[in-house]
Amino acid sequence: MIELKNITKTYPNGFCAIKKLDLEVKAGDIMGIIGYSGAGKSTLIRIINRLEDPSSGEITIDGCDILELNSRELQKTRQKIGMIFQHFNLLSSRDVFGNVAFALEIAGWEKQKISKRVYELLDLVGLKEKVNFYPSQLSGGQKQRVAIARALANHPKILLCDEATSALDTKTTKSILDLLKDIQKKFNLTVVLITHQIEVVKEICNQMCVMSDGEIIERGLVHEVFANPNHEVTKELISYLPPTDKSLILSHIKTQNQVYKIVFSGENTDEPLISDVIKRFGVDANILSGNIEELATQNVGYLIIEFSGDNIAQSLEYLKQKGLNIQKLEKKNDL
Repeated sequence: MIELKNITKTYPNGFCAIKKLDLEVKAGDIMGIIGYSGAGKSTLIRIINRLEDPSSGEITIDGCDILELNSRELQKTRQKIGMIFQHFNLLSSRDVFGNVAFALEIAGWEKQKISKRVYELLDLVGLKEKVNFYPSQLSGGQKQRVAIARALANHPKILLCDEATSALDTKTTKSILDLLKDIQKKFNLTVVLITHQIEVVKEICNQMCVMSDGEIIERGLVHEVFANPNHEVTKELISYLPPTDKSLILSHIKTQNQVYKIVFSGENTDEPLISDVIKRFGVDANILSGNIEELATQNVGYLIIEFSGDNIAQSLEYLKQKGLNIQKLEKKNDL
């Protein structure tokens, strides 16, 4: 559905925002692209629909090389690519109806059809009763619902979300993500979602990429990346451990004890594997920390365990055979 090859974006001042980047998003995926500020996320999403042109590379959307399109062809293609922005980008001089209708007017819809479509969309996002309200009269969540309705106006195949929830509180973010999930499922949309909030990726995405300094440094199914993050930036973003647990674990590591991080996913999250190990091999297991992350694809959990006894090696091998990811913690950076 979306394929970027060897994309580079360099500005006239010499700053390189995107560096030889490759990205593939398959039809029906919800791809979360996460990274810290300055990673190049927003530049990337603007390149996907040519709000910015890359300095070099290829962009193929639904089989079409969009860098070869003229302005009229590009405008027609963009009608099938909805976009939601962090700060909503609503027209303050237009009411809710007018803001949603605007996208249809630009696309050349007949007036009678516009009215019907607008009411369909407002019903979809739960704002039918706000049809005559202006943006200044709406909450942040309501403004974003208007923006979502506008983005869906022309029956797009693709929905691009640029930090769509970062200006919202936690409760409103949850409601917007629930709406996006419902819409994606109902219309089988392909969604690319830019965020710096790991909770957003956990809640809605099935695929994820981690960006840093204009490059994708890690990618894969969400539960796979959570279960086995490789890059330091990814580990920081996922950050399983609260500070109090880190202090406790570090104190145990410093005593040269056998401390391990054990990560499990899928069906293993429901299995009493640690209890099984204790019974089978006669080891003692002191659980220092633990949690289960509920992801959109499948659950991923972790335990930080201090083992003691004569059969630790056999215990760890048994857990590995069960499909668990095991790492010995020996220094602060291992956390």
